[in-house]
Amino acid sequence: MAPRIGVVVFPGSNCELDAVEAIEDLGGDAELLWHGDADLHQVDAVVLPGGFAHGDYLRPGAIARFSPVMEGVRALADAGGPVVGICNGFQVLAEAGLVPGALQKNRGLKFLCTTTRLRVETTSSALTAEAIVGDVLRIPINHFEGNYTCDPATLAMLRSEDRVVVRYLDNPNGSVDDIAGVCNEGRNVVGLMPHPERACHPLVGSTDGAVLLRSLLVSAGAKV
Repeated sequence: MAPRIGVVVFPGSNCELDAVEAIEDLGGDAELLWHGDADLHQVDAVVLPGGFAHGDYLRPGAIARFSPVMEGVRALADAGGPVVGICNGFQVLAEAGLVPGALQKNRGLKFLCTTTRLRVETTSSALTAEAIVGDVLRIPINHFEGNYTCDPATLAMLRSEDRVVVRYLDNPNGSVDDIAGVCNEGRNVVGLMPHPERACHPLVGSTDGAVLLRSLLVSAGAKV
């Protein structure tokens, strides 16, 4: 049976259908989840997609963290279920305290829409279980507040516990330590700024995102 992956829709989300298509192309069963409903409908994993949840008022993810669906997301994460936040979803996870650190405005105060090169730093996470450490992936970014930051103690912890999931090879936004994605202590919750769902088909120029989403399916119990 294909794993059921819930993709949360906040007011202002705009990448939910991209995530659904990529997941289903890889053999998963995707279901849209409305942010106002705390019930996750027994999905096996959750994706918080990119966009501008609640218009990014106050700061990205600051309002979305209080949506009822986040009660279910937190419960799933606490139970060890895979949760992945992509771009705006990463911001929501950080605001909710499900991953460490925060996202601030890009270096140079410029919106970035380009393809970046990422290096896989660990395979011990819900998003990289099927990758190889050192793999270089071409994955697009599309953000204004993707500059990852944290205090020195948190950075030291992330390094020592192997919780930096992917790093930029050519840091586009000023993120500390070239960090593009991190995971929680349980390694089942991952936030990353690049968009793997936009790099899953030859027509878009890269299929490098497939290994990340395939890892999510495997983490959710699939045999793919």
